[in-house]
Amino acid sequence: MPREYTEDDVKIRPSSRKSRPRSKDRPAHHEARPGFVVAIDRGRYGVVLSDDDSRVSAVRARELGRRGIVVGDRVGVTGDTSGATGTLARIIRLEPRTTALRRTPDDSDPTDRVVVANAQVLGIVTAAADPAPREGFIDRCLVAALDADLMPLLIVTKTDLASGEELATGYRALGVELIRVRQDGPVTDLVQRLAGRISVLIGQSGVGKSTLVNRLVPGAEREIGQVNAVTGRGRHTSTSAVGLPLPGGGWIIDTPGLRSFGLGHIDPGRILAAFGELADGAEQCPRGCDHLPPHCALDDWVAADGAGPAGAERLASFRRLLGSVRSELN
Repeated sequence: MPREYTEDDVKIRPSSRKSRPRSKDRPAHHEARPGFVVAIDRGRYGVVLSDDDSRVSAVRARELGRRGIVVGDRVGVTGDTSGATGTLARIIRLEPRTTALRRTPDDSDPTDRVVVANAQVLGIVTAAADPAPREGFIDRCLVAALDADLMPLLIVTKTDLASGEELATGYRALGVELIRVRQDGPVTDLVQRLAGRISVLIGQSGVGKSTLVNRLVPGAEREIGQVNAVTGRGRHTSTSAVGLPLPGGGWIIDTPGLRSFGLGHIDPGRILAAFGELADGAEQCPRGCDHLPPHCALDDWVAADGAGPAGAERLASFRRLLGSVRSELN
């Protein structure tokens, strides 16, 4: 006959763990000091403390999990915040971001990464000549600025080599503010425009971005490269983003020179929202409209003067930016 098992046959192994279960409560860290991340290097974070402007080196606490920290983030720091050589503080809190500038590896990859956090101005640095300006890259940066709710500012360098007037004309309809900078001239206008704000500078290699930063922030000592006479391209001199304090208040975040700016994460509807008057006319478009002729209702809306006297130029600018998003997807 088969044996019948009862509860007496169950063997219960006593637990070898005598410690209390781990609490789900986390420390509040009321003593944490607020700070601003200005540099990242191999797992070490340079943080400027907000209460006395001193700088400390810190590591990320495990309790932050997988949340990434980028230059521009506002954080809470605890531990050894003396800033003495060889000491390390701990970043235990990441404050909510007001803005986040994002990019993707290419247009076909929707996986984005945050480049800079909490910036207010996106300074798009381009040269009037040597190398020649690339409007496609500028348009992509404008799209990224509109998506991130940053104010775009077009900074044209080397205007002693070329006026840059033709470039400026192409962006007037977009309402983009433009500032020209000579290689040997003052940067007073630009300093006044950036004062008191957190601004991120982005541009392709060789446009003079590092030179400009050194003029805006005396003592920054950013490495300067040369433009290749054969390819017309510059060499990457900045290898990571870094935050630098402006003498008159505010911060400049200098980023490495870029070859391209992926927009795979951008929703085209966000671009349309930046053109308020066109967004009203788009309500008459058919469902799923790509806002390109001949089926888009925006053409009739503009022809009927629904978008005002500058409607045709605004529509052309909108479609140009829209094309920069879709250029590699089609």
